[in-house]
Amino acid sequence: MTAVQTSAEQSGVTTGQDQYPAGAQVVVRDEEWLVRSSMPTEDDGTRIEVVGVSEFVRDQEAVFFSGLDRIELLDPRETALVMDDSPNYRRSRLFLEAVLRRTALPQSERRLALADSFLMDPLPYQRRPAELALSGANLRPRLLIADVVGLGKTLEIGLTLAELIRRGRGERILVVTPQHVLEQFQHELWTRFAIPLVRLDSVGIERIQREIPAGRNPFTSFKRVIVSIDTLKNTDQYQHHLEQIRWDAVVIDESHNLINRGSLRNQLARTLAPRTDALILASATPHNGDAKSFAELIGLLDPVAIRDPESYRAADIEHLFIRRTKISPEVREQMKGQWADRGPSHSVHCPATPAEEKIFEELAAVWLPGEGGTSVSSVPLFPYTLLKSFLSSHAALRATVSARIKTLEKKDDPQGTAAELAALHRLSELAADLTEADSAKFAALVRQLREEIGVGPGSDERVVVFSERVQTLEWLADVLPAALGFKGRAARDCVRIMHGGLSDEQQMACVEEFGLADTPVRVLVTGDVASEGVNLHRQCHQLVHYDVPWSLIRIEQRNGRIDRYGQARPPEFRALILTSEVEGAKDDTVVAERLLKREDQAHRSLGTAEAVTGLYRAEAEEKSLIQDLLRGRTVDESLDARRSGANGEDAGLDDFLADFFGPVGEEAPPADPTESTGSTPTPGTESSGGRTAASPVLPRLFDSTAHFLDDALREVYPDARERLELDRDQQSGLLSFRPPTELVHRLKALPSDYLREQRLRERMLVTFNRRLAEHSLQRARESSTSSWPEISLLTDLHPVVEWLTDKVLVGMGRQEAPMITANVAEPIYLVQGVYSNKLGRPTVVKWMGVTWRKASREGLVDDDMVSLLRRCGVGPTMANKRRYRDPAPLREALPDVLDTAEAFLNTHRDAWDEPLREPIEQYKRRLGTWRQPTLAGERTKERLADLADSLLTTGRPLLRVLAVLVPDPDRGDGDEGPPLVSLTAPAASPSRF
Repeated sequence: MTAVQTSAEQSGVTTGQDQYPAGAQVVVRDEEWLVRSSMPTEDDGTRIEVVGVSEFVRDQEAVFFSGLDRIELLDPRETALVMDDSPNYRRSRLFLEAVLRRTALPQSERRLALADSFLMDPLPYQRRPAELALSGANLRPRLLIADVVGLGKTLEIGLTLAELIRRGRGERILVVTPQHVLEQFQHELWTRFAIPLVRLDSVGIERIQREIPAGRNPFTSFKRVIVSIDTLKNTDQYQHHLEQIRWDAVVIDESHNLINRGSLRNQLARTLAPRTDALILASATPHNGDAKSFAELIGLLDPVAIRDPESYRAADIEHLFIRRTKISPEVREQMKGQWADRGPSHSVHCPATPAEEKIFEELAAVWLPGEGGTSVSSVPLFPYTLLKSFLSSHAALRATVSARIKTLEKKDDPQGTAAELAALHRLSELAADLTEADSAKFAALVRQLREEIGVGPGSDERVVVFSERVQTLEWLADVLPAALGFKGRAARDCVRIMHGGLSDEQQMACVEEFGLADTPVRVLVTGDVASEGVNLHRQCHQLVHYDVPWSLIRIEQRNGRIDRYGQARPPEFRALILTSEVEGAKDDTVVAERLLKREDQAHRSLGTAEAVTGLYRAEAEEKSLIQDLLRGRTVDESLDARRSGANGEDAGLDDFLADFFGPVGEEAPPADPTESTGSTPTPGTESSGGRTAASPVLPRLFDSTAHFLDDALREVYPDARERLELDRDQQSGLLSFRPPTELVHRLKALPSDYLREQRLRERMLVTFNRRLAEHSLQRARESSTSSWPEISLLTDLHPVVEWLTDKVLVGMGRQEAPMITANVAEPIYLVQGVYSNKLGRPTVVKWMGVTWRKASREGLVDDDMVSLLRRCGVGPTMANKRRYRDPAPLREALPDVLDTAEAFLNTHRDAWDEPLREPIEQYKRRLGTWRQPTLAGERTKERLADLADSLLTTGRPLLRVLAVLVPDPDRGDGDEGPPLVSLTAPAASPSRF
């Protein structure tokens, strides 16, 4: 068997695709390029993303297609063996480390590789979604993260994406979120994981339109993007662009909004789901109470997971979702000291003023009469709309009355509505002259803010005030500052208002300003647009419900804005309860106060209130409650009736939902010492050096990324102090330098406001010291100008580390391998072997030491290259005597060395492939039992069968000669020193790597 000559030959006739692994060098249009990633296309061969290596194209990014360009993957038999004259063979060791870092982990590697390297607490429960995504339980990394509000879903998503990136499955990422959390999500992924996302809000889109040609697909210009779901769903242009793009990973936050079939959001999800490998859905409330529609949501992840969408169990889909609450055992134990327990929900009774009592009298007599009475309204639910408006504020009541009057005046039958119109006009007169002086709730709010919470001039205390009605929010924002004692400019700056009518930039600005400690904002008055996904806990632990939503889910969502992971102080909740002495008045004690108590009880006993009613949607909960009130039921009777099935609901459906929202995902998986999720940080991780031990999952020559970066800087920029104006603080571990042009080009993916505010094009501040990075992040939150930290944490994914890794790789020269004088008895060739599947993703990666003994025609292999190098003394203390050796005899052996390596790989291929093959075969068996009556269903089945087959290893391995370890010519057999290393036999069994 001869060595591999061309990429097409290596891939084999069965794949139809060329292999271009990340880190390999190719020649295209007579220029040298470094491969970053590759993936097959339907029409143009393999698409490869590259960065220039040779002088004319150095550091330029480009994309080539093997069907359109001649892409030459260099023949390993033609490898040039070169001497390394650097101190301690630093250049060679850096080159080997860079190849290890740039090579994607194989799909058969299930363990987490990077979990300990990011700016997040070591909480195993937050790692479990990534572990599930990579476990092989599902055909592809696709899952629903359904943890309840506040557990850290963004961190779980970030860690999952990071692991996909390390496996070469995260080059092209699309994150879709509600518009008001765009910046928050983008901020977390960069500051915690060093994953940059280009934000395509309205400002970002405008900038892109200036930078790319008209009509160009923006998703081809930016490989990692975050965009609001409203931007995508409402633009036909983006629908067309999305249909032309394949993604490595798509994240859809607040995915419960996708459920309604036929909606624009649902259509968007159905467009994206089949065009991505990994799909991560996130929602704390993923169910709308209907098993069939939830099955459709699960179907986005795996169309064949559920055979009967009207009859299935949680166990059928447990490989596709994970859900925990704050009281789940693993969460509760791991959260000790890191999330303050919430306090009770206080009901603040507000006796109605005389003016308000008159309105209560009118509502009780005319609109909501007691038993035997008839409402003046012909629409049964409208009286409760009036009541809820009044319980919010006189401003909201006036708006509701006015809108109803206009509606009735347009009707063709004015006499049929005369009585209702007259009643509306009476309400309008009663509410017309009301001011804050007539509002019992407003007076109580001011007392609570000033006397109980301590908000006012000279105080740093902050509070978020929720209301369902925009008119109430606008009125509060207008009158609160003066009532709290603020004057002049302080009165303008102390209150911010947020609601769905604001633009995405305005909403994000409100959230950011409220989260910065040094801003003058003290009160955020907001609608329920802030009840999903928004972090308001950074500087705040006080929340006031000015009016209470008639939904347990909505109450819990509101409370979750400050009751969430990272909250340092016990969250406190208050609700303003308007009370009345009018007989038959339905004041806040009838509904709001009872709901508050039931939410608090459910939270403490179950960890969530979402399953109490069995409806799983805020809108459905409110509608059902009002209908029960019309039937004469109390709030408690309504809630209990829902759970007992007294309303005639399907008891089987209730049982399923209880199963889904109950124990699934709550118990931690059993510990497996062979499946470590990452290394334990070594002592000193948080010290100035920031030296973290390498993960056991990753084959590494350097014991930390920090040591690798130090040596890489010395090698690539020996004059870094002058050229880069490099400054290093040895005590804190802070690195400060001026980024060169090629690094600045890579930074374009970072948020433009971050680049501008921190002047990153002029000077970068980076560190491996987690404590310093965390302190910088905290200091940014205390700033009045920006939440972006001045100092960023260096991780394996950071652009600075990737830039230096590439600089090391291209420094070796085209198809060169260094010769290293080491403690060996005979030459040992370091060879990389990679098997791939039809999609071009590595399934098996082997790092080998190979010896060819010409006299006996014997080839020997050690498949643990890292361990071999250590035994041979290759390390930072080895001496480089600069004894030049004739490479000709070593080159003559290359064909035989490569044949030996390939034969060894073929011998063990089936054993290495087994962990990957079994889950695929299980999926194909399940697919075989899936019956679909429609043509579209059969096409989906065929597509999934082809996908399953494409994940299996195929073709011949790709081989690459990395270096040669040669004996020291000055050392004789009798010389003192460590014993010489010699390979004795092929490896007896496959290793982990």
